[in-house]
Amino acid sequence: VQFHKRLQVANSTLFMHLPQLTQALAADEYVETQFGDVHCVMMGTVKANRPVILTFPDVGLNHKSCFETLFNHEDMHEIVRHFAVCHVEAPGQQEGAKTLPAAYPYPSMEQLSEVLPGVLKHFGLRSVIGLGVGAGAYILARFALNYPDLVDGVVLININPNSESLMDTVTSKVCRLSVYHKQEELQTNQDLVATYRHYITATMNEANVSQFLRSYSNRSALEVERPVPEGNINVRTLKCSSLLVVGDNSPAVEAVVDCNSKLNPTKTTLLKMADCGGLPQVDQPAKVIEALKYFIQGLGYLSSASMTRLRSRTASGSSTASFDGPRSRAHTDELQRGRIHSHGAEEKRGRARTDISMESVSTVNQSVSKSTEVAC
Repeated sequence: VQFHKRLQVANSTLFMHLPQLTQALAADEYVETQFGDVHCVMMGTVKANRPVILTFPDVGLNHKSCFETLFNHEDMHEIVRHFAVCHVEAPGQQEGAKTLPAAYPYPSMEQLSEVLPGVLKHFGLRSVIGLGVGAGAYILARFALNYPDLVDGVVLININPNSESLMDTVTSKVCRLSVYHKQEELQTNQDLVATYRHYITATMNEANVSQFLRSYSNRSALEVERPVPEGNINVRTLKCSSLLVVGDNSPAVEAVVDCNSKLNPTKTTLLKMADCGGLPQVDQPAKVIEALKYFIQGLGYLSSASMTRLRSRTASGSSTASFDGPRSRAHTDELQRGRIHSHGAEEKRGRARTDISMESVSTVNQSVSKSTEVAC
């Protein structure tokens, strides 16, 4: 009995310190590509039968300032136990980076997406689940468009699929923080703003950040189009499952909603987070992790993970029901809390709401061609 108690304590202690142990085992490397050296941090052990979670941060952030709060959260332990993580940073965007040579032509957003196949080859990765924010989300989306066989799914936070207008460019140059937070949040959430202003000014090379920002400002539109059952179903769009995430107080709301309208509705879920600003993975990491768990489970992984049973509403019927059944890797509507709104012809006839167990909603969605929006 005493042995078992000690074993339980040892396991609990190991589980509690898992993030620190994983970071200690991290491989910090510079991967040489045709567009310059890319800083990568590989954490955990790559498993042959599972993809790796590949992250890409936004302009002005590195993998620590963008994702450390998320990956150090206790709820993330269940995921990092099962998946290796590869953090990728654009040239010159790592912490403490030296100023890039004046003769170095900074890669475009399209070129940055082209460095990722080389990164996968370098680490021997067969496929990835992408997790990107802002510019990083755009890069991962373009990568998924061009290399669908290498991407199992993408989680895109604050993605803007469109080219940037002149006014957007001026605003970004005047204050990068405006990309993450609306004006009222800049005033009410001053601690968070101060922290990230410190990250940007103290840990990032501002000359290099300016070059990355210039590339992002000069990006072209993704040119994706929603397939229509009665029309052309072979349009250019993401073939993998996609989870779009945005805070309801984020300046990126309109762009993310627009992106959702251009993707395949049977493979796309839009998660709007209530009382959340431009950095949901920092503001509300527990909710993002919960959504990430269900998303990964919808891909066919983490089926035995300990997850809370959650309830949600959908507009696909008029009666109360609970569905249980096998999971489908092709559908990713296994999100959890909030309101799900249909976008389609049925919306015009009114919205009848149904309480559904989201652990099994993917089995229902095999016959539904509408995108899903979750507010939590």
